Amino acid sequence: MGSETLPKWASTPCIMGIDEAGRGPVLGPMVYGCLYCARSYQKTLATLNFADSKTLKEEKREELFENLKADESIGWSVDVIDPRELSAKMLKKNKVNLNEISHDSAIGLINRVLNMGVLLTEILLEYSDQSKGITRLMKENGGLVYLDTVGDADKYRIKLSERFPSIKFVVAKKADSLYPVVSGASIVAKVTRDRALREWVLEETSENMHRSFGSGYPGDPETKAWLAHHKHSIFGFPTLVRFSWGTCTSYYKDMVEVLWESDKVDEDVGYGSSGKQLKLSNVGFGKAAKRKIEEIESSGKGRCKFFHSRKLEQLTHF
Repeated sequence: MGSETLPKWASTPCIMGIDEAGRGPVLGPMVYGCLYCARSYQKTLATLNFADSKTLKEEKREELFENLKADESIGWSVDVIDPRELSAKMLKKNKVNLNEISHDSAIGLINRVLNMGVLLTEILLEYSDQSKGITRLMKENGGLVYLDTVGDADKYRIKLSERFPSIKFVVAKKADSLYPVVSGASIVAKVTRDRALREWVLEETSENMHRSFGSGYPGDPETKAWLAHHKHSIFGFPTLVRFSWGTCTSYYKDMVEVLWESDKVDEDVGYGSSGKQLKLSNVGFGKAAKRKIEEIESSGKGRCKFFHSRKLEQLTHF
């Protein structure tokens, strides 16, 4: 979603701003948005009344978003991260925390804009002084990317610079209130998330489901009431919910505990008599242990093959 054609100005040095919306809510997607334009358009950009989206009313955000979409001197793009993806990454065995997810989304947007052909990198010009017989390469002001920091600003900037050594980065706290190009990205992200929530189609079909879920933030009483009403003792929450959020933890005590057939095998193979997990080398994780696990999985009792062997399928409608 975003600008689809490459404008002529994209071949001149450009600036780009990146910001997010929906990092804190327990409901709905997290959205990363970017806005880019020619450096020569930077002064005009400052006159377009962009501001941190959190300081603007919804009507004003919508108006500004439509204005920037119609402005041929501006390009934009978004990355919408589904709540199921957030939960899956944060709860899987090798957990991916929210900062890493945020960094990956920002990096993805930079790659997307670069692949479109937008000039964000530094420009190298060949300089020759024939009288002295000198020829050398000189850097000229090229592109510039501004970001609102996620975590430590210096570490984030270094990480980005290592990934994109030919791009200059400015990473700062409250960048959405300091740099108009980031303010514009903030509006893109916020309006996209708001629209995604308004248009969200609940996949579950329980009769008592409704859409009065409030702001989606953990402290919102309406959101809390919605979570309490929509929890299921076996299946948990609807897919709109980020069930990896701490807000959901208090509801788990009323849910059914699931015991997996392979848990006992995992414990036998991976834990000593003290109950502490052992190193693989200490338990001889090789032929014997590996064969034992393979036998369990091939018999259909493993966590994954348990379902396949019994021809159980995932359902979205009940």
